[in-house]
Amino acid sequence: MHATADQLRRVTRAILKSGGSAAPEADLVADHLVQANLAGHDSHGVGMIPAYVRHLKAGLVVPNTRAKLVKDDGAVLMFDGGRGYGRSVAGEAMAAGITRCRQTGVVALTLANAHHIGRVGAYGELASAAGLVSLHFVNVADHRGLVAPFRGSDARFSTNPVCIAVPGTERQPPLLLDMATSAIAMGKVRVARNEKKLVPEGILLDTSGHPTRDPNVMYGEPHGAMRPFGGHKGYALAVMTELLAGALSGGPTIQPGNPRLGGTINNMFAVLVDPARLAGVDWLRREIDGFLEYVKASPPADPKAPVLVPGDPERLAREERARTGITVDATTWEDILQSAEKVGLSRAEAEAAVSS
Repeated sequence: MHATADQLRRVTRAILKSGGSAAPEADLVADHLVQANLAGHDSHGVGMIPAYVRHLKAGLVVPNTRAKLVKDDGAVLMFDGGRGYGRSVAGEAMAAGITRCRQTGVVALTLANAHHIGRVGAYGELASAAGLVSLHFVNVADHRGLVAPFRGSDARFSTNPVCIAVPGTERQPPLLLDMATSAIAMGKVRVARNEKKLVPEGILLDTSGHPTRDPNVMYGEPHGAMRPFGGHKGYALAVMTELLAGALSGGPTIQPGNPRLGGTINNMFAVLVDPARLAGVDWLRREIDGFLEYVKASPPADPKAPVLVPGDPERLAREERARTGITVDATTWEDILQSAEKVGLSRAEAEAAVSS
């Protein structure tokens, strides 16, 4: 299946509306998923639709839910997402945080009990577009663990992404670090399974705790585990992310004392900073330009692969996919069509949304 971004938005929007989302929410979530595909992160793109529909049918995501402000203490804002679609409730929390940061200079923001918020970089991009620096720590609860601890052999926590965003300058686009603390995102394992490919070495453990490249170990019972990136360093960052996101927000960590209903709950702890209140915007821009130009001037080890900085891979992917389109593997596309039927949108209607 090969389609343009607009075609994928149309079919995703139609599925979400059939699932009960009002048009603005369906538009927002659909664009969020497709933007992930455009950025090269198919793990967080339209391939998430089958999981969203499963959660919808099980009552584990609640359409048209607004973020609830549970604490307003000046530079501290706490929200509860009420299992609303993550892009919707996290976007509302970020909008409030950005507005408040312009008043206070810094904001500590939490969001608890959101459904899957998707590519975390999207929220960093909201902050950097507003001229703010932001840090985001997100944990994943409500389902089984996916990632083994360093020196462990079975899964005890999830992919726990971290994001840092910095505004750009006239010479440099915004910087965006957006990464899972696992060796790869779970969605990339799903993509490998659907495309019938092996994952790289060092990513997965089988049910006995031995290294494997077979993505199917994550989908059976008992199931395997992913490894953290960077050995003990990625593991330590994942542990701290779990506690920052869960324990500070009032949302659950993945520990077994909290319910696991089989959905996806994301909690987020974010810090927003107005650089004008610190060394100043002019100094920030001067240092960004000077440092990044210095780094990128390093002679590449491979002439075909120049030095990049955080945010460059996503920009390059957007340029390429906006021009050539987005490929969805056959297994994922069939899963999407079946999911459409589960919310009352016929296969013919879903295919028509793409072809129109």
